[in-house]
Order: sequence, then structure tokens, then C-alpha cells
Amino acid sequence: IEINPGTVDKNYLRDLKNIGFNRLSIGVQSFDDNLLKILGRIHDSKTALNTIQTAKNFFDNISIDLMYGLPEQTLADLKNSVELATSLDIQHISIYGLEIEKGTNFYSRRDNLNLPSDELCAEMYDFITETLPTKNFLRYEISNFAKKNFGSRHNIGYWTGKKYFGFGAGAHSYNKKIRTANISDVGEYIKNPLAKNIEEVITKKIAMEEFCFLGLRMTAGIDTKDFQNNFGENIFSVYDKVIKKNISLGLLENVGDKIFLTARGMKFGNMVFADFLL
Repeated sequence: IEINPGTVDKNYLRDLKNIGFNRLSIGVQSFDDNLLKILGRIHDSKTALNTIQTAKNFFDNISIDLMYGLPEQTLADLKNSVELATSLDIQHISIYGLEIEKGTNFYSRRDNLNLPSDELCAEMYDFITETLPTKNFLRYEISNFAKKNFGSRHNIGYWTGKKYFGFGAGAHSYNKKIRTANISDVGEYIKNPLAKNIEEVITKKIAMEEFCFLGLRMTAGIDTKDFQNNFGENIFSVYDKVIKKNISLGLLENVGDKIFLTARGMKFGNMVFADFLL
């Protein structure tokens, strides 16, 4: 379950544990108070640290989110947050670069935000991806680093195409044939929680595309034998040009039965993924 610092206390965390949750993902984002204010978060660094320490009384599987590329953020700010995060005896860290989305407060203020340059964002990215493995947080997916055996089983399920069930207003489910969405209006959902809207029929083409671009998010990459077993086709007969192109660009590598993103490919993953959408 995901929680935010400043929204939970000891009793709430105990109750989460008692009803069966076994893993917490905590939206810390930064340990810099000025950056937290800019982000509009209700917590400060002290609150985040207290939340993590309290959670450790009940959970031994804790992840935190950190962000880079924030307005006014310096490389020193990021280094301080990463160094603090890796000293906390937690099991997992997710990193995200800030994206300015339409309809958000930041989008309306985008011309006045003091955003780091692309070069500085690249430095931040490189610092994170080079530093976390030295602290025993191994990269297993583009944005995720975990200590041994603590990768997020929940998210790995998405990336490896497992079925999933969503509960609650607006939640999505997937059974490998169709994606469905629950009613998004809370009141209507309460009246009829079993009603679903079909969002997407999963054709063979869609399933093959998702197998590739979701699987490539993982550092282990995709297995060509699994592709053959799942779809009855050789992956190179379907995506030969795409694979060769991205290998030539230094973004993909093919070793034995595995095809995976290179270190450079991890930086430009979205470009590679787009190529698989034939």
C-alpha cells in the first residue's frame, strides 16, 4: 500500500499491518524542506524520517520514492537525499524524474519554474544509477532499485503480464484478454461495485507489443523463448528491424535468449518502447 508522510500515525500503521498489508511505499520525494514546499507537500523531512522510523516497527519491507529534476534542485540537494535514504535500513527505492503534465499546477506555472537544465538532470540521473548499486540497492527496473529479494512483486506482475484485479472506484483489472475499469464515481461504485466498463480488448498484436515494451523495463529484459511459447512466433520474425535498429544505436543488446536495454538504453527507454508499437 502507498502512504504519504504526515497522513499516518502509529495506530494507523499498526492497523495496516494487522489487516494484511506486508509492504509500504512511502511518498517521500525529497529530504530537502525547501523542495518539499515547492512540490506542495504537506510534510517536511523530519516528518518523513519519523514516518519511516515508525513504520519500521511494523514492516520489514519498506520502499520510498525520490524525485529528481525538481525546480531549484541542485546536484548537492539530490546527493544529500540519496545518501540519507540509503542510510535508513529500508529495502527499496524508486526514483522518478519530474514531468510537467498538462492540467497540473506546475504546467500553468511552467514558464516561471526554475527547472534544472537537461545536462543537470542527466548528471542527477547518472549519480542515482551509479550510487545506489554501491549501497546494495540493485537496479531491477528502469526506475526501481532494491536490496536482494525485495523487488516489488506487485509491479513485477504488471511488467511480466500477470493477471491483476482492481478494487475500488476507477480501479482497473486485466485477465490477459480484456482490460476493464470499475465505475469512477464513488457513489455509483458503491451502488454497483461489480459493474465494469471494457476499456480495451487485448489482441495478439497488443499482447506482443506489451510483452516487449513492458518486459524491457526490467533489467533482465525479455526472453525470446517465452515470446515463442506465448505467441507461437519467433520474435525476430515480428520485430527484426526494430531490434537491429536499437542494437545499432547502442540501446538494446541481445545475448543468448535475452534481449535487454543497455545502460544507455535505460536513459532513452521510451524511444525504444515506441519502436515496438508497430
